[in-house]
Amino acid sequence: MAPDTESFDLLLTAVQRFIAERLVPAENTVEEADDVPAVIVEEMKRMGLFGLSIPEEYGGIGLSMRQECRIAFELGQTSLAFRSVFGTNVGIGSQGILMDGTPEQKRKFLPRVASGELVMSFALTEPDVGSDASALQTRAEIDGGFYVLSGTKRFITNAPRAGAFTLMARTGGPGAGGISAFIVPANSPGISLGKPDKKMGQRGTKTCDVVLEQVRVPAANIIGGVPGVGFKTAMKVLDRGRLHLSALACGVAQRVLNESVAYARERRQFGERIGDFQLVQAMLADSQAELYAGWSMVQDCAQRYDAKSPGLFNADVSMRASCAKLFCTEMAGRVADRGVQVHGGAGYISEYKVERLYRDVRLLRLYEGTTQIQQLIIGRHLMRE
Repeated sequence: MAPDTESFDLLLTAVQRFIAERLVPAENTVEEADDVPAVIVEEMKRMGLFGLSIPEEYGGIGLSMRQECRIAFELGQTSLAFRSVFGTNVGIGSQGILMDGTPEQKRKFLPRVASGELVMSFALTEPDVGSDASALQTRAEIDGGFYVLSGTKRFITNAPRAGAFTLMARTGGPGAGGISAFIVPANSPGISLGKPDKKMGQRGTKTCDVVLEQVRVPAANIIGGVPGVGFKTAMKVLDRGRLHLSALACGVAQRVLNESVAYARERRQFGERIGDFQLVQAMLADSQAELYAGWSMVQDCAQRYDAKSPGLFNADVSMRASCAKLFCTEMAGRVADRGVQVHGGAGYISEYKVERLYRDVRLLRLYEGTTQIQQLIIGRHLMRE
């Protein structure tokens, strides 16, 4: 059961204060060091941020989807690396266990995930498998009471921090029906990590390859205890993740807009504030209108998500989550581009935050399903309907 309005408002206020007083002042440190300070990570754990979406019975806060999106919107207004520290715990790392895990798996893993003791990562993408997730090649061969896993996963968020992976591997034949979801401890013999990826933006986030060489995993670690349904688990998890990212994109857009309006009020040309020029106002107005549209989509879809049966796939909600992901992440890119334009030459200089935000926001259109994949999901849904 989600927190009541009063309890959630207290949490929201605490998160807003934490962002303003602790995270925003540390943004330059994260950018320069390419890491989030350990002291901030510990503060996040104490605040319960690692368990935002995990039910109270497992030690989490148990936010509804609409409440989670509100928190994600706030976290989007600072460096995205901060949210990434616990983002996989809140979303794709733990949701498979929460949605489809056995009661024993939930009791064993979720309390440690909620406290931040255990960082979970989601390992689906492979070197030759990205958008076509049903074609993954990592194999899981049965051997008595174990499965032996071999393969390579790529661009795995939080892999260097992870204590365990929600990992998809092929236990059967080709296609989606041959895929199973495993809980794989990160310290299992045979697991090695590639060198950390150097990315265009989002410095402070951690991604790398995960290589599995004859890794033995108990059969009891198949999520739900049933092989062959891992692809369905992954798709349900991604629906929630896409909605979360849509809210995050709206938060980034709000930060860019705030920075742009502040600059337009201060910067003067031809004896006037540039914000008094109608063409500059037009760019700000377009950003505000698109942000309003995107955030309205997120709130509507989140409400529909909360109304559906928990843990069950709903095709209409899935389609709308793709609509939100498509529009909001593309919108955030346009708002960031306008933000740089409003700043002029200063927008290309790292001293101004829009330069970082412009780079950071680009990834949102790629992970957890590219814009083109969202278009396919929406189009196919419309043709079926």
